[in-house]
Amino acid sequence: MSSTDRITGDDVMAWIRLAADVFHGEKEHLTELDSAIGDADHGINMDRGFQAVVAKLPTFPHDDVGAILKGVGMTLMSTVGGASGPLYGSFFLQLGNATAGRADIEVADLAGALDNAVARVQGLGKAEAGDKTMLEALLPAQAALHQAADAGESPSGALRAAAAAAEEGMRSTIPLVARKGRASYLGDRSAGHQDPGATSTHLLLKAAADAWTRA
Repeated sequence: MSSTDRITGDDVMAWIRLAADVFHGEKEHLTELDSAIGDADHGINMDRGFQAVVAKLPTFPHDDVGAILKGVGMTLMSTVGGASGPLYGSFFLQLGNATAGRADIEVADLAGALDNAVARVQGLGKAEAGDKTMLEALLPAQAALHQAADAGESPSGALRAAAAAAEEGMRSTIPLVARKGRASYLGDRSAGHQDPGATSTHLLLKAAADAWTRA
């Protein structure tokens, strides 16, 4: 982190590189979770998408946070299969739209951008809290990030709070019955399984916290 209170393009790139490493390492775990209630391809898809993003990172402008995030989103849209491509791609595109042309941003800017991203994910998936989706991790992370911004937390501290909230939300999916996506076809049999989308959301936010703490 080049500054204790600003998030730069280099910080965003460090986050994405670490996220790619994390998804590569967690590929089998995510696929195992998805095999219980989905298509058994979530880990493979996330790994493929983020490896493609890392390959393209050198072509993104380092001095424009929004352009980097939009580049990530467009790459994920074109390389991640299933529902994850549009969801995660749109998530990053909305983060990028809200921070376009900015060389660096504050935690409050990130929280505002996350509001747009979460709204887009909700709109695409037609999901809400309790449906056993990635929103179970995103919504508490969104609330925690705003609380951290209001408290004047540093980017690393704010993301640690958001990641912790996302982890709690991820674990809350285990007893839930899925009401959206392929998992909903299982009905009550979807209970007892951790949602793979909520898991990858937690991993993504934790990677940001870890990357920005190390910098």
